[in-house]
Amino acid sequence: MTALPVEGDGSIDWTLVSHVNGLARDLPAPVDSALGFLGEYGVPLLSVLMLLATWVWARRRPDAPGAVAGVLWAGVAAGTALMLNVPVRALVRRPRPFVAHPGQLDLLRSHQANGSFASDHATFTMAVAVGILLVNRRYGLIAMALAGFEGFLRVFMGVHYPTDVIGGYALGTATTLLLAPIAMALLVPLAHSAARGPLAPLVRAPRRGRGARSAPVPAPAGADGRDGVRANRDDLAA
Repeated sequence: MTALPVEGDGSIDWTLVSHVNGLARDLPAPVDSALGFLGEYGVPLLSVLMLLATWVWARRRPDAPGAVAGVLWAGVAAGTALMLNVPVRALVRRPRPFVAHPGQLDLLRSHQANGSFASDHATFTMAVAVGILLVNRRYGLIAMALAGFEGFLRVFMGVHYPTDVIGGYALGTATTLLLAPIAMALLVPLAHSAARGPLAPLVRAPRRGRGARSAPVPAPAGADGRDGVRANRDDLAA
């Protein structure tokens, strides 16, 4: 195994990192701290919250088991992509920008000097976004925007090159899409089975209101339904 060559001062990757990270020098320290927190923890957490919001929506769908299975796959795909990135990092062994260019970047948060390619954060957020997009387009586009913002922040923080982010996006997308047919073939029957057991509330939202407690036999009704109600009352009086 050989490491990727260190990005020289004239490379596009390094030029982009230095320019994007240079924006941090012109911002107030509290803003840098807030953006650093978002890039490390905040945006991934928002991606998880988007996953939960999609699950809440999926439970209310008429095809709830299938939709919930899709949401479950989005989460599993993100974890799978992160595991696949472990051997990728070990194989590539690319130094991070702040390691290859010590003292030349404004590092917003202290970071471990491990492999830079591919970005775990980009991999995770994109895998979640693509998985959600397969289930709900609107939520998926929001999650995509979060993944794009996360990629920018990782470069802004000085901990990744742009190609590290692109590699993470590619890994997250490929994992989610390529394994989806196999995963859904397993998860959809599992969700249907869970919907018939004690785990049913996790798959299908309980119905609320009077209609959920009883299922009255419909009475003949006019256009507005009042004739049917009056007929039922007349039958009871008789």
